[in-house]
Amino acid sequence: MIFRLLPAAALAIAALAIIGAPPANAPVAAQERGSDGLSFEAYLELLKARARGEGVSEATIERMTVGLTPNATVIRLDQNQPGSATTRGYPPMSNYIATHVDAARIGGGRAVYAQHRDLLARIERQYGVPGPIIVAIFGHETSYGRVKGDFDLARSLATLAWEGRRRELFAGEFVALMKIADKGFDRSQLVGSYAGAFGNPQFLPSVYLRLATDGDGDARADIFTNRADTFASIANYFRDAGWRQGQPWGVRAAVPTGFDINPYRTRLAAPQCPRVHERLSRWMTVAEWRALGVVAQRGMSDDVMVSLFQPDGPGAPAWLVTGNYRAILEYNCSSYYATSVGLLADEIVN
Repeated sequence: MIFRLLPAAALAIAALAIIGAPPANAPVAAQERGSDGLSFEAYLELLKARARGEGVSEATIERMTVGLTPNATVIRLDQNQPGSATTRGYPPMSNYIATHVDAARIGGGRAVYAQHRDLLARIERQYGVPGPIIVAIFGHETSYGRVKGDFDLARSLATLAWEGRRRELFAGEFVALMKIADKGFDRSQLVGSYAGAFGNPQFLPSVYLRLATDGDGDARADIFTNRADTFASIANYFRDAGWRQGQPWGVRAAVPTGFDINPYRTRLAAPQCPRVHERLSRWMTVAEWRALGVVAQRGMSDDVMVSLFQPDGPGAPAWLVTGNYRAILEYNCSSYYATSVGLLADEIVN
């Protein structure tokens, strides 16, 4: 799922699998109020007014909000997301890779890639993003379209905006969803994760409006069931994120025994997801790393800028990652996610 500020929709869906109660349609107690003291009904009128002000038709607003009530499950899931910004430890990367680049995902990815090889080749020529990367995102986000979430997006986004912890984010996504509905999508089709991501690539509504793309020439960007539109939309996202054609996401690296990474740690503080970017080393050319004894195990041009990433420490697998790794981080700012996407893409064509 695409969250530059939030965890992946895949995490949300995984959370649903292990959190048993209450049902998705559970109401919030009537006496509860949002962060500003407004009832849900009163706040919903403000959302409707904002949607009207941004050009959404009255008919769409009515059909998308009729009978809307707050969802307690959505609030609970949002307030109990896994992970903490203050936690300094990092779980082993190897464990994550073992469960996310497994035989089922590899086999599923190879089948999808084989089925759509010509389509993916055309999209790669148009956008510059390799087919295996597109398929790996598809696999990670929704298990190749099988697990997309079933929360009513209008209800979830209105609930999260009303609750108020990240009001402006979710209010904006609610209005974006109304604009998508205004294009003719039915409310029953606009379902997804508890936090608003939907479709095969798990786009947020604002991302859909900005980057969803018609991949088959029918003048409609259907990321729900249409794979041409899904693949083109993922490719368009990566092109927008700065994917560099002709470069890998990264390659395995041989690191000398006893190599001290400390002098080469990054000195930059990333404005977003700093705990992810602080794990990457300083960016230097392939040639500069080779002069230090760190050697790429597959060919890359000497002038490509790369960062050394050795998540599980000395003696464990290491990679020289390129700027395309940062493009994957734009999709989901998690080094676990980005590395497993890259490795799954490699396995799909191996």
